[in-house]
Amino acid sequence: MTNTESYFIPEPSRWPIISASSVFVLLFGFILMINDVSVGSMILTAGFLMIGYIFFGWFGAVIDENLRGSYGPNVSTSFRQGMFWFITSEVFFFLTFFACLYYFRGIAIPSLSGEGHQPMSNILWDGFQDVWPLVTLPGDTNVVSGTTYTPPKEAMGAGGIPLWNTIILLSSGGTLTWAHWGLKKESKNQLVLGLMMTVALGLIFFGFQAYEYFHAYTAMDLKLTSGIYGSTFYMLTGFHGLHVTIGTIMLIVITIRSMKDHFTEENHFAFEAVAWYWHFVDVVWIGLYFFVYWL
Repeated sequence: MTNTESYFIPEPSRWPIISASSVFVLLFGFILMINDVSVGSMILTAGFLMIGYIFFGWFGAVIDENLRGSYGPNVSTSFRQGMFWFITSEVFFFLTFFACLYYFRGIAIPSLSGEGHQPMSNILWDGFQDVWPLVTLPGDTNVVSGTTYTPPKEAMGAGGIPLWNTIILLSSGGTLTWAHWGLKKESKNQLVLGLMMTVALGLIFFGFQAYEYFHAYTAMDLKLTSGIYGSTFYMLTGFHGLHVTIGTIMLIVITIRSMKDHFTEENHFAFEAVAWYWHFVDVVWIGLYFFVYWL
């Protein structure tokens, strides 16, 4: 067994360069796809496959090192610091989108209607009014500033699926905390059952959001091309949905590891890291539900 009092230094690894290449391929494929380039979807798929390969390879290597007892208190402290700064970066990631939403709703739209400290009434649209959600624009609603504009029939309400998803996601935070209590008192049944319930709630959330998007596109004509309301709605809810998907995958891995008795009361940082991430996703959704759906 490795001397856990010293700081564990792994052997030179190929995984960092593979990770950087995978992210590049993934983003490059996404950019091509949204710009209607035919090969974009294939490159995007290749990027996802490369990311999956990293998850199995690199994360598997880290799990093996942990099970071999390579990680001591110093490494554990580094892991916690790394997770803290990762979640901090995620906080600012979402704050950027919330700031954009605030700018459009509190500054740009009032300015176009002739209000605020820099009124621009009649510069773009005569008679423009400060309303939100902005689902219609004055004049030609098919072409705005040279680009195609699809006016939605209505805005997304706060009831129905968004409300149910709020209840589901908050409940998942409770089941995950219950699982954590089971881990602390060495109750494997409570730990695994709590994690399985959390995974199920995450999958239900994802399914409801997929149906919500389908309904918005087909019945409400709410699309990315539906002006600033459509773009901000899908950017905020879409990125949050991506984080829910990532978090659910992490929970599935943690559930499998819990079934294999990988965690103890003294050594369970991987569980804690996933729990921190999932609770962060919960908190973001509360703000998102309030500012995007409710107000």
